[in-house]
Amino acid sequence: MHMSSKNVERCGWGSAPGLMSQYHDNEWGFPTADDTHLFEKICLEGFQSGLSWSTILNKREDFRRVFCGFEIDQVAGFDERDIERLLGDATIVRHRGKIRSTINNAQRCLELIEEVGSLATYIWGFEPKSISLDVRATSPESVALSKDLKKRGWSFVGPTTMYAFMQSLGLVNDHSAECFVWDRVDAARQKFLRPV
Repeated sequence: MHMSSKNVERCGWGSAPGLMSQYHDNEWGFPTADDTHLFEKICLEGFQSGLSWSTILNKREDFRRVFCGFEIDQVAGFDERDIERLLGDATIVRHRGKIRSTINNAQRCLELIEEVGSLATYIWGFEPKSISLDVRATSPESVALSKDLKKRGWSFVGPTTMYAFMQSLGLVNDHSAECFVWDRVDAARQKFLRPV
């Protein structure tokens, strides 16, 4: 646990100054039902695979710029020219497999939305029923989510990646108990209207 100059306790990873602590304090763990935001997070968690989250966070605005703000229908229409354009852009993580995966996942996401109404409705169906206080890298729910997405043709959605996604979007509140954000996330989760 880290004490900042403002004398508040944060999760250890969220104590780095700048973008990382802003992200920790204002975004990580807060629930959302916004499909574009959910899709962006799935994509960025996929890009993070094998890298640090701070690397992705520092490039997030560039990712948003080159992927049309992660508008699902726009990304689903990307073609080989777009892939080459993205591979030539040094402001993002240039990984052919992850770029292709983002486009593929946008296409699969459109199918999913057609089937269940929204990405949010689908994702929140995997919210754990009980709260675990264990520190973990996966959960039964993240394993189930990963398995179902893979069955639907998504990629870069392994159980660990999906657990990080669930943590970041408030499906679980994994701020440490001493962290000043825990109560804020808990209150937000209690007020949050789950999409059905």
